[in-house]
Amino acid sequence: MTQKEEREMVERAIKEFSGYMPTLESAIGAYFVGKKVGWKPMLLIHEKRTIKKFEGVLNVTFRDELPEVGEWARKSYAWRAMDGVSNFWKAVKGEIEGIRSPELHKSPN
Repeated sequence: MTQKEEREMVERAIKEFSGYMPTLESAIGAYFVGKKVGWKPMLLIHEKRTIKKFEGVLNVTFRDELPEVGEWARKSYAWRAMDGVSNFWKAVKGEIEGIRSPELHKSPN
């Protein structure tokens, strides 16, 4: 998506949104953070239903618009915890303990 298309997406979402304003703000923020960390780390940070809600607010699919793994993915504690874990979707579902986390670290090392 180009910058112009992103701007239009945000403007459309603001214009059409009705509801709890922090949801709108969170959806917009999640999209732009997701551009840097990727959709896979975002699924380890947020519940799947939260991502679906954000996608509905913005009328986009994160998996189509965001990189799978972004340049800042290693800032995510959850993404780093995936080292050595073979089943990403089990981690997303919470079936593997100690993976899911909303924490980002200053240094990705």
